[in-house]
Amino acid sequence: MVVRAGDGGDLKQAFPFVKIVAQEELKLALTLNVVDSAIGGVLIMGDRGTAKSVSVRSLAQLLPEIDVVKGDPFNSSPTNPELMGPDAREKFKRGEALETAKMRVPMVEVPLGTTEDRICGTIDIEKALQEGTKAYDPGLLAKANRGLLYIDEVNLLDDSLVDVVLDSAAGGWNTVEREGISLTHPAKFIMIGSGNPEEGELRPQLLDRFGMAVNIRTIFDMDQRTELVMNKLAYESDPKGYLEECKEETDALKAKIVAAQKLLPSVKMDRDLALKISGVCALVNVDGLRGDIVVTRAAKALVAFEGRDEVTQEDIGRVIGPCLGHRLRKDVTDTLDNGFKVTLAFNKVFKGSAMLNFEETMAEGIKAPEPEKPKDEKPKEAPKKKAGAWSGLPGGR
Repeated sequence: MVVRAGDGGDLKQAFPFVKIVAQEELKLALTLNVVDSAIGGVLIMGDRGTAKSVSVRSLAQLLPEIDVVKGDPFNSSPTNPELMGPDAREKFKRGEALETAKMRVPMVEVPLGTTEDRICGTIDIEKALQEGTKAYDPGLLAKANRGLLYIDEVNLLDDSLVDVVLDSAAGGWNTVEREGISLTHPAKFIMIGSGNPEEGELRPQLLDRFGMAVNIRTIFDMDQRTELVMNKLAYESDPKGYLEECKEETDALKAKIVAAQKLLPSVKMDRDLALKISGVCALVNVDGLRGDIVVTRAAKALVAFEGRDEVTQEDIGRVIGPCLGHRLRKDVTDTLDNGFKVTLAFNKVFKGSAMLNFEETMAEGIKAPEPEKPKDEKPKEAPKKKAGAWSGLPGGR
């Protein structure tokens, strides 16, 4: 099933984003990608029933409106040729006026059993031969242009489809060629994926395409679990009424995101902080420069979201884990969590000591090392032998 924000589909009835309990890292990553789409998307991996899909679908409520060419299947921009489909671009070059309309940023969901033609689109050969025109049937990539592409169970997606999505994500364009007829259209989108790591791992090429990655776990706090259950039951009993109750809170968050998007260009980062970000990336052996760029963008988006205009060390510390953890090389003999490695590297570069606040860093179930025993501690005496016990042959050692 494909759902798009603003098209009157199921997304309008999605569970309210503001009522998702806990999972703060996940909510922050999704929000920052709305503030700055150049961050590059989010990969969400976690246990079953941890609100992965619910969180993504509810994100549609926070997406802003954009100007599009009315009736255009590619969500073409009326002013930027790089974001226009073939027909709109031809009219723009001829100087013709383009009729515009407003729509919410689209969110397109890729079904697990989809085909390459459904993703890329296809050309109606019969109509093309009869009328002599390129009759294009838009695929999911065309509908996701200037929006979000959501792939649930991304780790189960067929390899051939992964290659198609990777090509479009890398270049921002999709080319359809059928029976000697070729058509190219823009496909610039934010990719969001979710899955259960128990069901399989992602290919490294696809993993690196996500700007941020978060691992979420089942909530065990009784109060939080109870609150989430009650919220869900209230929503299911009266979806429209519940959404109306949350409208004020949702509108406030939307307004905060819009303000952050306007403030983002003016956010500054000191060169020394940028050098230290690169130092952390080098220390943990991150391949390429994508990690450096994403950390910088995410930190600036966080600052803008909180209404400030200058990045601090603390801001970088809050986003560097989700930005770098999935980019580290895998070593089957290494038992340390990637997020923990990034934390150690951050402490080393930014604070001078990798072991700073060691017990706080190890709080998620890993025990800190026991303190060493004093060296002057006397060794324990050997127990005395009982009277009459045999002590060996005479003259024995």
